[in-house]
Amino acid sequence: MTDVRHNLLPHLLLLGLALCCLLASGTTAADLRGRVLHVYDGDTLLVDGVGKIRLVGIDAPESVASARDDYYQRWQVSPEKLRRVARQAKQFCIRQTRSGEVTVVLAQNPRDRHGRRLAYVRLANGRLLNRLLLEQGLAAVYRRFDFRMKKDFLAAEQKARLQNRGLWRKF
Repeated sequence: MTDVRHNLLPHLLLLGLALCCLLASGTTAADLRGRVLHVYDGDTLLVDGVGKIRLVGIDAPESVASARDDYYQRWQVSPEKLRRVARQAKQFCIRQTRSGEVTVVLAQNPRDRHGRRLAYVRLANGRLLNRLLLEQGLAAVYRRFDFRMKKDFLAAEQKARLQNRGLWRKF
């Protein structure tokens, strides 16, 4: 028994040191960093070293008509507006991510049914891309599943509605 403990001691010390370094850096084991290589649309990115990311908690309109359009019918958003906002959301993501590395914080459920990593994406300036899209009215909160920031995201969406931004614009 003593031999087992003696052999484990160096490993436990190394583990403890690694945890201390991780805590001191302000990141968690689930945080990943990389540059955005490609923006597919307003809620899907390709991040170098991380892979394909689906922004958790939001849904941006698709660039072409699809069954996803039905999601926006509850708010009577026209197909023309969906296509326009889809283009705006993609361009917004490109502008926001071109300046440097992003931090990818994986969601509690790390992958969606398409194999994409579900994550929050923090920009170099510290802002959360998922939330910025909601604030601009370029996405709606994805209500089907619970997620850590759902209450905050719903408040951001409501504010965009009151300010008539993007999807919520009256005309």
